[in-house]
Amino acid sequence: MTETTLFGGHPLTRDLSDAAGVQFLDTTLRDGEQAPGISLSPDEKARIACQLDAAEIDVIEAGSACTGPGERKTISRVADLDLDATVTSFCRGIRDDIDLALECGVDGINLVVPASDRHIEEKVGTSRADNVDSTVELVEYAKAQGLWVEVIGEDGSRADLDYLEELLGAAIDAGADRICWADTVGHATPDGALEAVSRLSELGPVSTHTHDDLGLAVMNALVSIAAGADMVHGTINGIGERAGNVALEEVAIALDHGYGVETMDLTEVYDLAQLIANTTGIQLAPNKAVVGQNAFTHESGIHTDGTLKDDAMYEPYRPEKVGRERRLALGKHAGRAGVAAALDEHDIDVSDDELATIVQRVKEIGDRGRRVTDADLLTIAEEVKGTDRERRVELLDLTTIAGGGTPTASVRLAVDGEEREPASSTGSGPVDAAMGAIEGALGHSVDWNLDSYHVDAITGNTDAVVTVEVEMSRGDRTVTVSNSDSDITRASVHAMVDAIDRLIADEDEPVVADD
Repeated sequence: MTETTLFGGHPLTRDLSDAAGVQFLDTTLRDGEQAPGISLSPDEKARIACQLDAAEIDVIEAGSACTGPGERKTISRVADLDLDATVTSFCRGIRDDIDLALECGVDGINLVVPASDRHIEEKVGTSRADNVDSTVELVEYAKAQGLWVEVIGEDGSRADLDYLEELLGAAIDAGADRICWADTVGHATPDGALEAVSRLSELGPVSTHTHDDLGLAVMNALVSIAAGADMVHGTINGIGERAGNVALEEVAIALDHGYGVETMDLTEVYDLAQLIANTTGIQLAPNKAVVGQNAFTHESGIHTDGTLKDDAMYEPYRPEKVGRERRLALGKHAGRAGVAAALDEHDIDVSDDELATIVQRVKEIGDRGRRVTDADLLTIAEEVKGTDRERRVELLDLTTIAGGGTPTASVRLAVDGEEREPASSTGSGPVDAAMGAIEGALGHSVDWNLDSYHVDAITGNTDAVVTVEVEMSRGDRTVTVSNSDSDITRASVHAMVDAIDRLIADEDEPVVADD
């Protein structure tokens, strides 16, 4: 049997397959929110916290109570949700911070104290000895209030290791539930993580907090676990300051797939990633591990053909494990098998000659640098087969008003051949307003979701043309449609209406307007 130990069985490590019981502390709502441009409302934090709890995250750091009254209101909102997870507040080494956390009704605190001389002397202006004494007093005070306490040695990866051991050992002796090795600035190498965590794990339960400034966050988290850590701090999608925190979903899949260690409900990961991306405005890179758009998307003809024959041919694990579905993308690399499979998904039968023509047309579009959307494929198939599609939903007119006042949009649709009364809506912008107007015109019998909205291919000069691509779903059906126009709102609305029309094309139920 192949050994699964790191470094060829280093004496300071354990086999990761023996690391059962590893827990996760999610700091998306605190450290993740510290990324530039992110500010989460109480409702948004509560929604994310509930989703984290559904994913069986063990500890949720809801924020920093010392930030201000608004943040305390938000932390209290999360604390009142009656989650299975332990809810904590981040506290500086100040007693008032602990009192403010208590006001929020949290279960515990993450008490950060300086560990490196740079932080002890220059940031806080104290001495090593006084820092230890202060930490002990704070831990004893917090425990006396009935709080779960984790002590974090800030900048631990640049601290003198003997002193870090003294500081965090004193915290454990004072009653802290656990201690945390923090690579605060993403400075550590795996060797540094191994040495530090292996020593700290001799003192008591130890967590690891890694950042990705050197691209080593996941590696350092795994090394920490091998060295004895039993809790990993991180964020979903790896958001956070600078290059971000370690992405918990990446640690989770590495432990599950590589070593058979379960840490969270992986089937919740993709929905959670999408929620956080949409809420924070930090969208996922297409090639992001686990949750990126391309993680289970195949375009190459060779890869697509192999995947259709054996879904494990070009994937390390099934997409369903992380709440995903496999997708076959079409472009210049597409082959017959991939195009045939995509047509089959839309219940379109073609002859061998028709398939060959469709494949050639798909490749021609791909050669022009364009992604071939579902709507492109269906249009090509209709032209090749010589069939006319009767549209169920068609945009007749669009009017938008933006600028000085509240953005407003009005749309007029034809639905199943009958013109509907114009519908209007306001929104945060003209596109948002237009979406509301479309929903009003169609009625709630058509329940669709806008899963992604992407803008690119902007040409230069004053007559710039923008291409909008949308991915929309209804039930278990998903379509992608793109549209180009000099007006981004018009391009967006045409794409969304075409997508909705594609989604309901084969349904028999009438599209009923709201009363």
